[in-house]
Amino acid sequence: MHPNTKGALFMMGSMAAFTFNDVFMKAVSDALPLAQAIFLRGLATSCLMLVLAQFLGGLRLRLPASQWRWIALRTATEIGSAYFFLAAIFNMEIANATAILQVLPLSITLAGAVFLGEAVGWRRWTAIFVGFFGVLLIVRPGFEGFTIYSVYALIAVLLVTVRDMIVRKLSADVPTITIALFNAISVTTFFGIAASFTDWAPVSGESLYQLFGAAVLIIGGYVFSVSAMRGGNIAVIAPFRYTALLWALFLGFVVFGEWPDNLTLVGATIIVATGIYTFHRERAVA
Repeated sequence: MHPNTKGALFMMGSMAAFTFNDVFMKAVSDALPLAQAIFLRGLATSCLMLVLAQFLGGLRLRLPASQWRWIALRTATEIGSAYFFLAAIFNMEIANATAILQVLPLSITLAGAVFLGEAVGWRRWTAIFVGFFGVLLIVRPGFEGFTIYSVYALIAVLLVTVRDMIVRKLSADVPTITIALFNAISVTTFFGIAASFTDWAPVSGESLYQLFGAAVLIIGGYVFSVSAMRGGNIAVIAPFRYTALLWALFLGFVVFGEWPDNLTLVGATIIVATGIYTFHRERAVA
C-alpha cells in the first residue's frame, strides 16, 4: 500500500477513535471533575496498552537518549493538548470545539513548510490564511458567545501541531507501541497528581462504563495518530482529519442534542474547503 494511502486510512481511524472518546468523556463530565476523569481513563488505558504490547510484541525501551528526549517532548505536548481540549469540550458544544480543531491540517501544512522545508506555493499559503479566517468566525473574539474555552481549543491546536511535528523527528526504529505506551503512562501520572489536589466525586457504574469505553478508543487514537504521521506527505494526510468534524456533528446531535449555529457552520465549511484545496494542490504539484 502506498505510504500516503496508508497514512490517510490511519488518520481516518484516528479521528473516529478520538471523536468517540471525546463523546464518552463529555458524557462523564457531569459526574466527575476533569483531572479525575482523565486519570481514571488513563489507568484503564495504560493497563490495556500493556496487555496489547505483550500480545503484539515490538515493545522496546532501550532507545538512544536523543529519541527519548523527542518522546518526552511529544508527551509534554500530549498532556497539554489533552487538558486544553477536554476542558473545552467539558464546557462547550463538542462540534464547536472539534470545528476549531479542524484548522490542524492547515497549521500542520504551515509548520511543515516552516520547520521541515516542505514546499508550499502561494495558492496553499492563501488557503492557510483563508482557513484561519474560518477559525475566527467560529471563535469570534470580542463578540457575544465568545468564551475562554474557545481559546483553550486553539491552544490545543498549537500543541497538537507541535506534537505531530515531533513525530517526524523520531527514528523509524522507534516502535509505535513504545511511543503510545509512554504517552499513556505519562498522561495518567500527570493527571493522577493533579487529581490528588481536587475533591473526588463518587464513580457510578455508568461512569465506569463510559471511562472504559473512552480508554479503549483512546488507544486506537494514540496508535493510529502516530502511525499516520510516520509516513507519506503531511499535506496529503492532514486533510483526512476533517472526518472528525463529520463524526462530531453527528454524535453531538444524536447524543447531546447539540447543533452549531450558522456562523460556526460557515466557519467550519471554510476551514474544510481550504484544507481540501491544499490536498488538491499537493496532488497537482505531485
